[in-house]
Amino acid sequence: MKVKGEDIKRLIPQREPFIMVDEMEATDGTHAVSALTVRTDNYFMLPDGTLSETGLIEHFAQSCSSLMGYQVLHQQLASPPVGLIGEVKRFECQRRPQAGEKVSTTIEFGFTFGNVTIATGESRIDDEPIAKVQLKIFVQQ
Repeated sequence: MKVKGEDIKRLIPQREPFIMVDEMEATDGTHAVSALTVRTDNYFMLPDGTLSETGLIEHFAQSCSSLMGYQVLHQQLASPPVGLIGEVKRFECQRRPQAGEKVSTTIEFGFTFGNVTIATGESRIDDEPIAKVQLKIFVQQ
């Protein structure tokens, strides 16, 4: 299932100007690939024309949210869950993306206990790795 444009709003609770996922392709219940084309009007842009590290972390979190939203739609439940970043671990940023670049992010869900999920993510521009992270996501019930 590939979701893009306005349909992303079916998967995530975020709304403009904080939407940080342009498209999402679920590969199965625990893996997904998302994308974000960095625009100059992005809320997380820095004066030097690059996306901040905070923006990258938010992109990772919303990529997780889009996968959770996909799971909810796949199970034919009501609406996407609201998740909160509980912890950011092992964040590494090799470089910040510039306006006009397309960031492709692979998300993998690992251990889940109750309403807590551990997720890992890696972002690339073309074949160049630019960032990776481990997130602890709390899902509001």
